Amino acid sequence: MSKQKPLEAFKNAPKGVKIRYVIASVIYILFIIWLQSPVWLIGLFVIFDLYFTKRVKWAFWKKRYKEGEKRNVWLEWVDALIFALIVAMIVRIFFLEAYVIPTSSMEKSMLVGDYLFVSKVAYGPKVPNTPLSLPLIHNQITLFGNTFESYSELIKLPHKRLAGLGKIKRNDAVVFNFPNGDTIVRNHPEIIDYHQIKNSMGEKNFNEWLKRNRYELVARPVDKKDHYVKRCVAVPGDSLQVKHSQLYINGEPAEDFPGQEYSYTVVLKEELSAKALSQLGLSMEDIRNAGKNQNVRGYSSLVLTQKAYEALKSLSSVVSITRNESNGDICFPFSDNYPWSIDNFGPLWIPKKGATVGIDTVNICLYQRIIQAYEGNTLEIKDGKIYINGSQTSTYTFAMDYYFMMGDNRHGSYDSRSWGFVPEDHIVGKPLFIWFSSDKDKNFPMNIRWKRMFNIIK
Repeated sequence: MSKQKPLEAFKNAPKGVKIRYVIASVIYILFIIWLQSPVWLIGLFVIFDLYFTKRVKWAFWKKRYKEGEKRNVWLEWVDALIFALIVAMIVRIFFLEAYVIPTSSMEKSMLVGDYLFVSKVAYGPKVPNTPLSLPLIHNQITLFGNTFESYSELIKLPHKRLAGLGKIKRNDAVVFNFPNGDTIVRNHPEIIDYHQIKNSMGEKNFNEWLKRNRYELVARPVDKKDHYVKRCVAVPGDSLQVKHSQLYINGEPAEDFPGQEYSYTVVLKEELSAKALSQLGLSMEDIRNAGKNQNVRGYSSLVLTQKAYEALKSLSSVVSITRNESNGDICFPFSDNYPWSIDNFGPLWIPKKGATVGIDTVNICLYQRIIQAYEGNTLEIKDGKIYINGSQTSTYTFAMDYYFMMGDNRHGSYDSRSWGFVPEDHIVGKPLFIWFSSDKDKNFPMNIRWKRMFNIIK
């Protein structure tokens, strides 16, 4: 251990060590400026000690060898693994994170089995709200058949987003924390939205059902909610409406994408083979879920892109193809005052930070979760009057920006039409490209979708 004074240690150090120290310090200072947290400037003393004085054994697990002493290979491996883990955590939190597409809600733009890299710097990385967490694990871990949360809430930090390369634009594909994922039913993984089930069953019946089945409720902070990926179809300040499955933004028809899909009823003269359907671009999941038409030969819910629709329509065995329209869905905002469906939804204004809206007992259902869950206020309705934080009011000013997300598989996506707005503090990042893709319905090596690898996400 060096006994030199700091200035003496710096003067006696080789020129190469001094250059490396300056480079490391400059990079670290730039990182601190990006973090906007001066408290981390204390790390400059650590860097100085690592390069010059060496009074503290920062790598406490690493043995200091005397001259001529044989090195321990196992400790060298431990040192390399710890270094790699630290680098991987920094990259995952601030720069890039791997993500896999688990459902068909974004087909055919993104397929089940696509592995993506998601950019955290595109919109600015979030500083973790719950920093005490197992490394490289999002929100839960399974050990010996039991599932546990992989984080601790002993330390909770407020929302903070670092500077990014840009803002969310309309039609961007976006990864975000599922807004209704603040509460999950642990023992019943099929229930992906606690709030929707609770609304449909009624609070009393729902609580009795939980108690009867001994289901466990788990509350999660924002950064530990499950990840979703959808397309941002409306940004703060936009007005959105869906008429007969056609999306309109600010009164104009929205842009369609080559991979965008709808569900159709198809009437046939003769059956089509699975091979013939797959040649149209349909996956085995599409074919399995198509649903046989009970009254006539054909399918009741065949999911098609515009390209597949045109190709199928040209076949001589096809009698008719009709786009399905749903009117019986349980949709946001779960009120008889707004009898919307996924195909006939809105008009709806997307809340914008700093904007003020009038609120009453009719439209409060549109903003209730924003006021309470996302922006942390108390809300009461007494004798037809609204009280926020104990004060009667007829207006509300939004503290955050909000977004409206939809899947490109418009009839097969659980999105904002079902659960509402996505708050700004739930935004995770932007998908960049597909680094690997596999088809679960095929065996290796035919399951690898070589043509999709390294495709840019649009």
